[in-house]
Amino acid sequence: MFGRDPWGGPLEISHADSATDDDRSRNLNELDRSALLRQQLDETQQSWLLAGPGDVGKKKKKQIDLGCMVVSRKLFLWTVGTIVGVGVLVGFIMLIVKTIPHHHKPPPPPDQYTQALHKALMFFNAQRSGPIPKHNNVSWRGNSGMKDGFSDTSVKKNLVGGYYDAGDAIKFNFPMSFAMTMLSWSVIEYKAKYEAAGELDHVKEIIKWGTDYLLKTFNNSADTIDKVAAQVGVGDTSKGPGANDHYCWVRPEDIDYPRPVYECHGCSDLASEMAAALAAASIVFKDSKTYSDKLVHGARTLFKFGRAQRARYSPSGSDPSIFYNSTNYYDEFVWGGAWLYFATGNTSYLSLATTPGIAKHAGAFWGGPDYGVFSWDNKLTGSQVLLSRLRLFLSPGYPYEEILRTFHNQTGNIMCSYLPVFKSFNRTKGGLIQLNHGRPQPLQYVVNAAFLASVYADYLEAADTPGWYCGPNFYSTDVLRDFAKTQIDYILGNNPRKMSYVVGYGTKYPKHVHHRGASIPKNGVKYSCKGGWKWRDSKKPNPNTLIGAMVAGPDRHDGFKDVRTNYNYTEPTLAGNAGLVAALVSLSGVATGIDKNTIFSAVPPMFPTPPPPPAAWKP
Repeated sequence: MFGRDPWGGPLEISHADSATDDDRSRNLNELDRSALLRQQLDETQQSWLLAGPGDVGKKKKKQIDLGCMVVSRKLFLWTVGTIVGVGVLVGFIMLIVKTIPHHHKPPPPPDQYTQALHKALMFFNAQRSGPIPKHNNVSWRGNSGMKDGFSDTSVKKNLVGGYYDAGDAIKFNFPMSFAMTMLSWSVIEYKAKYEAAGELDHVKEIIKWGTDYLLKTFNNSADTIDKVAAQVGVGDTSKGPGANDHYCWVRPEDIDYPRPVYECHGCSDLASEMAAALAAASIVFKDSKTYSDKLVHGARTLFKFGRAQRARYSPSGSDPSIFYNSTNYYDEFVWGGAWLYFATGNTSYLSLATTPGIAKHAGAFWGGPDYGVFSWDNKLTGSQVLLSRLRLFLSPGYPYEEILRTFHNQTGNIMCSYLPVFKSFNRTKGGLIQLNHGRPQPLQYVVNAAFLASVYADYLEAADTPGWYCGPNFYSTDVLRDFAKTQIDYILGNNPRKMSYVVGYGTKYPKHVHHRGASIPKNGVKYSCKGGWKWRDSKKPNPNTLIGAMVAGPDRHDGFKDVRTNYNYTEPTLAGNAGLVAALVSLSGVATGIDKNTIFSAVPPMFPTPPPPPAAWKP
């Protein structure tokens, strides 16, 4: 196609150039974008594009594209190599450290109180009645009392188990219950110390052996009962020769004489003490709900029975009155009520324990020579300390505050009476406090006082209180702890005779303990009732060592006769050893203090959360 050229020549228009203006514009835009993209190439890409055929590979080898960044190949390889090398070196060092044997500094040996604690607990293993477990660790003991309860035709019930009280084979439930309460109290306060000493499982097993037996002594599934088995065996020899547990000197395993059961139908003291034992143990075993609930139910039933049938378990002329005579039962009401309150949280028990009239009958306002002496017979002092704990940490206020404040003040006065500066009690020249005023068998009272002083000091410190007042004078808690230590140190050998009164502790201790099982060899010979007298009267040391037994103790002149026939010096008891264990664990190891909260685990908040406010008013 030809057209006229305005300048004088033919104009040829080809089909290729017949595109519209829009097409040409589009092509120009594409060319512009390509040029723009080329301008935006980074220097590295441009260098690649501009490089000759032999240079492209070299450039790429010197750089590594990590996706998010481009780094020098040399730097990248150096970094990775360093990391791998350090990892290999660290692994090699760790391998050497794990392979080479370590020589750790041995832990310090346990303190004297912990060492004595291990032994004191073993005494309970030696006192077991019934089928002896394989791990009992007392080689000269075996099964005994396997017919207890069944052999008494008037009772015909299973009373197998429990503990023999002392050097005989009688099961006195009154002091046995007190011993179990004391052990439980010590576990509640010092569980961490028992655990550190490796004795927590052991002491709990000891408690359970006792509480399992106590549950057999009454109908523990009932809500209401009318009798309790108070004792198995007889010790009265005043009626002439006759085979019984005191007249005969035989191993418990060889007993073949009758063992009658003493039941009581009115025994407020015994029932309330048993209730205290079961209630305290229920806190120890609170993680085993079924067993703990069983203990609580039994404690409620016993306390109800004790309150309903008012009488002492040891009336004049009875066998218990000769050996473990109870002088009152109101102190057991306070004691049992306090423990049941802690076990259940039921304020009716706290109301009863803080009733002024009951406290008055228990002797809280009497004073007298035995005021402040805590024992298997008188629980008032222990109750005052226990309820002072409640006031220190929970302060329940009205209507309990008045008597709780009184108990708290009285507890302070009792602690003052233990201090030598006030001379409330005499002391031997060697420093042993005479809580029983020079009468025989003093150590059982001393260990109880040592425990109360030590635990009360821990109460004060846990309440951020550095001490207490004796009149106008302020004394630190260290003074209380020093009192406890001096008394226990005396028992462990720091005395004029340089003798330990705990068998098996130290190098010098009693060798002629008043104890049938320990004094008769386990040689396969079954000795008759009187045939065993030769071992009772022998001047030779006991063939079996009664590890951990705390004997009755010295006289008021620090004198001691290591004679088997003199029980006032050489006979141990359950109640005495329980107090010893409690005092030892409170003083043992590092000063970790008490467990403030476990005892209150069943106690509801004293001031309940107020109800929510009412809904907003609407017309």
